[in-house]
Amino acid sequence: MPWQNQGGGGPWGGGGGGGSWGGGRGSGPTGQPPNLEELLRKGQERVRQMLPGGFGSGRGFLLVILGIVAIWLASGFYRVQPDELGVVTRFGKYVGSAQPGLNYRLPWPVDSVTTPKVTRVNRVEVGFRSAGESASRADSQRQVPEEALMLTGDENIVDINFVVFWIIKDAGDYLFNVRRPEVIVKAAVEATMREILGRTPIASALAEGRRQIEASVKDILQAILDDYKAGIAVTQVQLQKVDPPSQVVDSFRDVQRARADQERLRNEAEAYRNDVIPRARGDGERIIQEAEAYKQEVLAHAQGEARRFIDVYEAYNVAREVTTRRIYIETMEEVLRGANKVIIDRPGEGGTGVVPYLPLPEIHRRATQPAAPGARKEPGR
Repeated sequence: MPWQNQGGGGPWGGGGGGGSWGGGRGSGPTGQPPNLEELLRKGQERVRQMLPGGFGSGRGFLLVILGIVAIWLASGFYRVQPDELGVVTRFGKYVGSAQPGLNYRLPWPVDSVTTPKVTRVNRVEVGFRSAGESASRADSQRQVPEEALMLTGDENIVDINFVVFWIIKDAGDYLFNVRRPEVIVKAAVEATMREILGRTPIASALAEGRRQIEASVKDILQAILDDYKAGIAVTQVQLQKVDPPSQVVDSFRDVQRARADQERLRNEAEAYRNDVIPRARGDGERIIQEAEAYKQEVLAHAQGEARRFIDVYEAYNVAREVTTRRIYIETMEEVLRGANKVIIDRPGEGGTGVVPYLPLPEIHRRATQPAAPGARKEPGR
């Protein structure tokens, strides 16, 4: 053979009658390299021993056919990954599902298996397109105005970006009932969002109404996909941005500030009204109560006076002379209560004329009254 060492030293500088591989005389890693022709000859001899009649005989042909059938049947084993679900079709018709693990089906072309990833969360973007792994960065997003601009319930335009997350709920429906499911989800959610925003004022969409919008869009979108039997479950609808269009954002902010001032002034006026009206009602009620008390007082006083007059009249009828004199004395007492008086007996009735009178109350009043500053005290006073 050409690679055998026929001289003293091999072509790689082997020495002393060794093989060309620098080893001993035997074959293998340390001996001579294997003889390929010898290996082929031995293989043919073994096949002849197994098939005495050769490949052209009936027995040899049968063994070949059986080997091909065994290989064909063995090709029916397949593996389903943990995040997948096997969908088995027989001549194109859905016949069942296969769980994760090692499974068997009839080999091709009878059965075929499709393994969609049923646990992977898919993402559909509306109003923008993200750029790969850095999608969270604002400068890596490309806006799509024809999708992002939508009309609100009070005829305002908003620039909205949102994302829909969905998974495969039924692999059979997902594979055989819809074509291009990502396009269907995108079209359905965009139409649903326009419907919901068309019933929502812009102030609510920009502030406290965002969570309600997300929940409503998710429910309606799921109902649409269920009607289509798309085999898709919507897990979340997430609003990324809800802003006025960039061309009018300054004017919109001015309007929002004006509305905030209007609301503030309205609240102040409402607070003033809530303060004034209760006090006015309280004052009115107080005046009514005072008038009612005055009314009762006047009526009681009038009734008392009338009752007293009746009593006096009845006493007068019983003893007219005594009653007349008593009324005269009481009247004179009332009239002359604060005047200086001199009592004189009537002449002809045994009186002495002028009655000595000592004005004790007047003397006591002057004694207790302090003297004015600078006043000179008269002698004998």
